[in-house]
Amino acid sequence: MKRLAVLITFVSVMGLVLTACAPAPAGTPCPPCPECPECPECPEAGVPLTDLGGREVTIAVENAYPPFNYIDEASGEAVGWDYDVGRAICERLNCTPVFVEAAWEGLFEAMAAGEYDVAFDGITLTLARSLKVDFSDPYVEYGQVILVRADETEITDEESLVSSDKTVGTQIGTTNEIAAIKLVGEDRVVSFDTYDMPVVALLSGDVDCVIIDEVAAIGFMRENPDKLKIAFHVTTGEFLALAFPPKSDLVEPFNWAMQEMFADGTMDEICQKWLLRPCSPSE
Repeated sequence: MKRLAVLITFVSVMGLVLTACAPAPAGTPCPPCPECPECPECPEAGVPLTDLGGREVTIAVENAYPPFNYIDEASGEAVGWDYDVGRAICERLNCTPVFVEAAWEGLFEAMAAGEYDVAFDGITLTLARSLKVDFSDPYVEYGQVILVRADETEITDEESLVSSDKTVGTQIGTTNEIAAIKLVGEDRVVSFDTYDMPVVALLSGDVDCVIIDEVAAIGFMRENPDKLKIAFHVTTGEFLALAFPPKSDLVEPFNWAMQEMFADGTMDEICQKWLLRPCSPSE
């Protein structure tokens, strides 16, 4: 009798387990079930959630970083790569993008505290930053460049800049600032609070050149035709990615949406529009 009771209990428990882990009908959300890889909708099974049910997603942008985000002077509207890609991602995930203007300084602390759902803003993926926040898959590879006025003739390569006494403009707390200090020393680096101010200073003659991401340099050159040019490249092989609060449940859905956009050509279409080149790797 004891063995029979044990057998009945075992069968009953297994029945409950199989029922709980049975594949959900099509379109039915799967409840949290880490031990049920059979459930196709279960996030623990490695399948990203692709329908956020209209959820509002706050997207941090600086609105001072063309071509990623800036205020168009003619229309007064906020435009750029970030806005087009953010809307395209939410269109695929059934979410509502809510763009929030945020200062660059303190952005990673704000992200780590969960003040925003995701930060766009052309953020370079670095080891130090990845210890504070989570990152999406990279969406473009780029290098840093030296941007000069169109009539500049003395700054032509790294040697000519390093051996001179010319000043380099940059933004505080960026990988550009780190590269600038390594290149010419801290005394010759002039750092500004926002990303557009070094270029404003360059155009007004307050600094001699600016170290900047190549993709951003293109944006500023387009906004100031015939006034700026790239003197030379400083670095290569860096990557931009989206930043999320630690352990965010949006990382996998956003990665899935970006993969879909790369696959159907949407990402390269937006990149061609704003960055003047595709984001897909050439090889």
